[in-house]
Amino acid sequence: MQQSATEPATGTARPAATDEQEIIISARDVTVGFGGKTVLENLSLDVRRGEILGFVGASGTGKSVLLRTILGLNQKQGGTIEIFGVDYEQASDAERLAVEQRWGVLFQQGALFSSLTVLENIEVPMREYLDLSPSLMHELARLKIDLVGLQPDAADKYPSQLSGGMIKRAALARALALDPDIVFLDEPTSGLDPIGAAEFDELIMTLRDTLGLTVYMVTHDLDSLYQACDRIAVLGRKRVLVEGPLQTMLDFDDPWVRSYFHGKRARTIVAPAAQ
Repeated sequence: MQQSATEPATGTARPAATDEQEIIISARDVTVGFGGKTVLENLSLDVRRGEILGFVGASGTGKSVLLRTILGLNQKQGGTIEIFGVDYEQASDAERLAVEQRWGVLFQQGALFSSLTVLENIEVPMREYLDLSPSLMHELARLKIDLVGLQPDAADKYPSQLSGGMIKRAALARALALDPDIVFLDEPTSGLDPIGAAEFDELIMTLRDTLGLTVYMVTHDLDSLYQACDRIAVLGRKRVLVEGPLQTMLDFDDPWVRSYFHGKRARTIVAPAAQ
């Protein structure tokens, strides 16, 4: 029996995101450029509470640029970005601090501090934003280690002692340190073998369901898009070309989108053979 392209691979249907869901990130007419070159132009995008949004596009189109702009790490030349109803660029220091405590970030390759243990890496956001005793920070960090599926002895290891999959999980534990409402994941399954990538996708879905997270995931991984994402947004020509569930991607008439979602690597994922 042929599996529907709108069903996750497990066969358990997820409710599609609806327009009634609260919008927690609203980008409108965002323009970003560097050295006279425009990377994003009049880009608009919404992220809805409780969804896993997959953000895709060809290499070099600006996916990570938009992520860093949302986080306030890049300056934009035009447009507005509201996070939890707050215009981060125009916000006061107190308002920015409140917003920052509601997000967590997993950067590409994990970006762990090499001179700190896993436990100490996870404690970095706690030391920055919270006034906690060392013993309480240790306890909370160990809870995050368990939450992401790492063994307890990982707490005392340094990044150089971890496998690629363990680094991703440790970085995710750090992103969850402040119990955020939204986590930003930049290429979270890159460099992982297919089994490790699938397990990481399952972890993200479980955390979304159990913690009520919203997930903004920059990815090239078709399996992740198919397995984990409620909606997908495609970046191209400096803006969002199309956004919606997987079926919308399959139906969209654009050369790059069709090549991406109907290419040779996609066929076994979005169009499995009838059995």
